[in-house]
Parts: sequence; structure tokens; C-alpha cells
Amino acid sequence: MTMTSRVLGLLRDVVIASFVGASANADAFFVAFKIPNFLRRLFAEGAFAQAFIPVLADYKNAGSKAAIKALVDRVAGVLGGSLLFVTAISIIAAPIITMIFAPGFVSQPEKFRMTSEMIQITFPYLLLISMTGFCGAILNSYGRFAVPAFTPVFLNISLIFAALVAAPWFDEPVFALAWAVLIAGVVQLLFQLPSLYRLELVPRPRWDTKDEGVRRILKLMVPALFGVSVSQINLLLDTVLASFLPTGSVSWLYYSDRLAELPLGIFGIAIATVILPNLSAHRAADRETHFSGTLDWALRWVLLIGVPSALALMLLAKPILITLFQYGKLTANDVNMSSLSLQAYSIGLIAFMLIKVLAPGFYARKDTVTPVKIGIIAMGANMVLNLLLALPLMYLWNIGHVGLALATSLAAILNAALLMRGLLRSGFYQLQPGWANYLRRLLLACLCMVIVILWLAPAEGIWLDWDWQRRVLELLLLCAVGVAVYFATHALLGTRMSHLRAPPPQ
Repeated sequence: MTMTSRVLGLLRDVVIASFVGASANADAFFVAFKIPNFLRRLFAEGAFAQAFIPVLADYKNAGSKAAIKALVDRVAGVLGGSLLFVTAISIIAAPIITMIFAPGFVSQPEKFRMTSEMIQITFPYLLLISMTGFCGAILNSYGRFAVPAFTPVFLNISLIFAALVAAPWFDEPVFALAWAVLIAGVVQLLFQLPSLYRLELVPRPRWDTKDEGVRRILKLMVPALFGVSVSQINLLLDTVLASFLPTGSVSWLYYSDRLAELPLGIFGIAIATVILPNLSAHRAADRETHFSGTLDWALRWVLLIGVPSALALMLLAKPILITLFQYGKLTANDVNMSSLSLQAYSIGLIAFMLIKVLAPGFYARKDTVTPVKIGIIAMGANMVLNLLLALPLMYLWNIGHVGLALATSLAAILNAALLMRGLLRSGFYQLQPGWANYLRRLLLACLCMVIVILWLAPAEGIWLDWDWQRRVLELLLLCAVGVAVYFATHALLGTRMSHLRAPPPQ
């Protein structure tokens, strides 16, 4: 289901790229969309789930359905009420929010106006999608993964419809995308409710900040907001700094980030979603061996998929972008600039995926202090690297956005390395047998894949001469051959599915 959502999301970005390209209008929409979407990730995929699911696991382990329902009602009331207040203030203060998150737009009045107006339309999405994430966290805790994973499909469908059908109805067509975001938020929340009804857990919001469960969640959530979401905060800071760079920089970073997030979303977030309820259940029941085994399984799968994905994105950055995006209003220069930042993001792709599975190892044990300390270090490193990389690249070659992407990747690598060190030192995770052989097979399989891709990949000029059907066919064939060689090499070297067995069920 996650793969379906992400592939459709890629199609959505293809349509948007053809519709708005990397223009000033595109920059304005991406900022207006990225702010609530960033906060959505904190709640739907990040800190809220990391804090809520372990507490819910304790309630489930205690066995009282009435207590679980009471917790759900009170969390819905406090979360929903808080977000309603934040949303209302943000709509009123949209120009101030634009100044904070895109200060470079202040000197461009039209872009600033459009961004502020679209923020007023898109910001209620935060409330709607955060409540959707809350409902999804409940479903995940009960092993109902399909509905929450499929829910983002409605956002993609809504945006595609807006770009292809609804845009001509608007004086400024880009506003159709903003309204599509808001409508999608309503549909996504409603889609979750029937599944919750079958569990008899449809929330009846009640404001009660003194409830013990709510207070436990808030205590875990406040530091988790920072600790688990450092990568996303760094990406948002990239947008702030990119607003000072030439027009198109925000869009170049958006398109390249979206491609880097395809394997991250399909595999990294999917695996993290599955293991958090398992880790929380194992911790609640004191099954330490199963806890460590679940983390080990997740790490092996992340490397199995993440390493070849990162290499393929780096080698095929420009052919992928040409095939997917170089139509309509997206120019050859836009593709060239996006390919450079995509290669920079690819360097950190494995780290982004590792963070998604390593952070739950702490939060499932209600350790919020360690990830926060690590997050502060990574955040500081990212800001220093932004200055060291973005400014020189801007003044030397006018590619400052590449420096921002590279700084984010290097900070993510540092973040992941420190999380791994913390898990190993604390004893929360012990390496399982067979890692040396596994890494040797992984590296040799990747080497064979890289050689085949470099040998078979056509020159850039040939891609530009082909129509879109030929581009898609050639890219699919090239990827299929690379995947076949990669897994065939693994098999010849002795990798078996039994080596990647699933973790014990919760």
C-alpha cells in the first residue's frame, strides 16, 4: 500500500512539474505546501506516533478496553484542540509565517503575496492530516497497516485532478493546487473512520490535560518532536535558505528531494511503521531478545534496499529527471540543477532510512533524551555545513542549492551514526550473527549493479532525442537489468530469504 501511494505521488510530481515547472509560482506553492506538510510529518510519521504508540501498547498490555477508549478520546481532544488553535493563529498570521519560512520572498512582492494567500488555504491541512495520523497510529497499533498506508493516495489524486482539470477554473491556476491540499485532508480523515469504527475506537474528543496517559504522551512527545524529526527540520531550513537563492532553487530542491524520498517512503517509512508497534510490544512484555532481533531485521532490509537505491539515483539522476519531468514548463536547466541536488541527497539516502528505524529503538523504550541530544548535534552540524558548502558553491558556480542538499545529507549521516552508537553502547541493540558475510555480499552485488548500469546507460543527448514513451521504456529496462543483476549476484553469493526472516510477531 505504501508503494502504491509513493508511486502515485511520483506521478503527481510529474504532473505538477509539467504544470508549474520551477517558476516563481511553483516556488510559492512548494513553500505553502511544505510548511503544513513538514508539521504533518512530525505528527503522522514522527514524534506523535513515537510518543503515542508506546503508551498505547502499555494500555493494551494491561487489557482494559475502556481505559484504551478513554485514552483515545482524551488524546484526540488535546491534540485536536491544540492544532485547531495553532491553525487559526497561522491563518491570521500567514504573512508572518511566510517571512519566517521564506524570508527571501520579502523582496519579491508578488511571490510573497501568493505564498501568504496559499498558506491560508493549505494550513488547515495540518489539523486534518494530524488527526488522520492519530487515527492511523491507532490502526497500526492493532496491526491494521493497509488503510493508513493507502490514505496518502487521496492527496496525490486530488493534486493530479487539480493540475489537469480544475486549474483553468482559477484566475491564478496554481491556487487550484492549494485547494486540492485542503480537500485531500478532509477525505483522508474520513477514510480512516470506518476502520476505527470496527475496532470500536472512533474518538470522541475530550479536553483533559490532567489525564495520566495524556501527560505521559506529552512528556515523551515534546523532546521527540525535535529528536525524531531532525532530517525534516534540516530540509525545511534548506527551503528557508533557498528562498535567498535564484528563482527555481526551492523547486529544484523539491523535485530532487521527492525522488530521494521514493525509496525512503516505500521502504524506510514502511519498515519503521511496522517495527514501532512490535518494538513497543516487546519492550512492554520484557522480550529483549525479540526487541534486538526486530531492529537487526530492519537494519538488514534498509541496507538491502537503500544502498543500491542510493547508487542508482546517483548514477541515473539526470536520465530519471529527464524521463519524468522535462516536459511542459520544466526546462533543461531545471533538470540539470535538480540532478545535482538529487545526487547530493543520494549521498544521505541510506542515513535518512536508518534514522527512521533507529529512532524507534529509543522511543519504544521511552528514552527521549538521547535522540534529542543527537538531534541538537546534527542540527548544529547542518547549519555549519550550510555555510561552509552553500555559500562557496553559490558564488563559484551559482549552485548554492546543491550545498544545502549536501549539508543535509552529511548531517543525516552524522545523526544515524550517533543513533547507532547510542543503541549499541546502551545495550538496547546487539548485532546478530552473520553481518560480515552479509555486508560482503551486499558490496559485491552493488559493484556488479554499478558496472552494468554504467555499461548500458545511454548518453545524455540520446535521452533528449527520444519521446516520452521511449524514455520510459529505456529507463524501465535499465532499472530492471540493474535490479536483476543485483539480486542475482546476491543469490550466487549465498544470500537467502531465510537470512532476512521477519521479526517475531507482536
